Amino acid sequence: MFNIFRRILFLFEPEVSHHLAMSALQALAAFRWLHFLLRGFRPRVVDPVVVAGLQFPNRVGLAAGFDKNACYLRAVHALGFGHVEVGTITPRGQAGNPRPRLFRLPKSQALINRMGFNNDGMESIVGRLINKPNGLIVGCNLGKNKDTPLEEAYLDYLLVMERFYPYVDYFTVNVSSPNTPQLRQLQESAWLKGILDPLIKFRCRQNTNRPVFLKIAPDLDHRQILEVADTAISSGIDGIIATNTTLNRSMLTQDERSIANQYGEGGISGAPLAELSNQATKLLVEALGRQLPVLASGGMMKAEDAASRFYLGSPIVQLYTGFVYSGPELIYRIARLGKDRTTIGGL
Repeated sequence: MFNIFRRILFLFEPEVSHHLAMSALQALAAFRWLHFLLRGFRPRVVDPVVVAGLQFPNRVGLAAGFDKNACYLRAVHALGFGHVEVGTITPRGQAGNPRPRLFRLPKSQALINRMGFNNDGMESIVGRLINKPNGLIVGCNLGKNKDTPLEEAYLDYLLVMERFYPYVDYFTVNVSSPNTPQLRQLQESAWLKGILDPLIKFRCRQNTNRPVFLKIAPDLDHRQILEVADTAISSGIDGIIATNTTLNRSMLTQDERSIANQYGEGGISGAPLAELSNQATKLLVEALGRQLPVLASGGMMKAEDAASRFYLGSPIVQLYTGFVYSGPELIYRIARLGKDRTTIGGL
């Protein structure tokens, strides 16, 4: 059924098909029809896991960027995800980069995006979280506005965190998107510390502890990843998400690379990202040991991809492009892996 649905959706421009599909699923979920349809095929997987003191209902979540404006929470919950990361959210709403800005590479099972942190802004989004579904963990992916200078970036991250603190379960600092000019410079130790320190100080003043994660790029070299790991430990954050999209196109076939170059700039997600993300996850797990968890994101196209991250030591994985190409069945298959502890390496 999903294959037929996907073929129809793929007739439309990717950004249009995304909103059509998720709006339809959200409408079905509102009347519990989606729950009925999905539960008839696959029951919800309950496999609680505690990460950074927060209990997730299962080990598979929806990565940031899919539900930027927290419009589809009921649908996400009904589909069987244990958590969703909304955003990236900036203090002021912004349109993002000109369209078209999202492209498919079906032969490579990949997407190219240069969305540019398009979102409604924190004041418009926060109200949608007041009645979030029970049992769904919601994270907030923090970003800066495009026109905010790097020297003032920490203020944008802090503003969004302060506004969303009562309404979400955790935060992720996004300094790794390739689609906002100069943003990836903020992964350098000095810049990064200047962003993380105010966030942790703010959290220390609150009555409730919300985990803070850091999402990194897959294009960092070995030395840079180790520096990020050191900064993460010293700053007092709670974990790292590996990884965001990649600018590296060498893993595409020559034909697909030619098509990708015609589409222009943008980060690549999906199957071509898997090995880069896997390498970054492995290095971080080795560097951090049991000091901080490494959550896995990127290139999760089939259950085996998630199993490899579990073996490495990631307690949780996040989907984006894999969900686009494989549908709800992938959520169930990956969540079921947690039931078989032989697939969870060092946990």
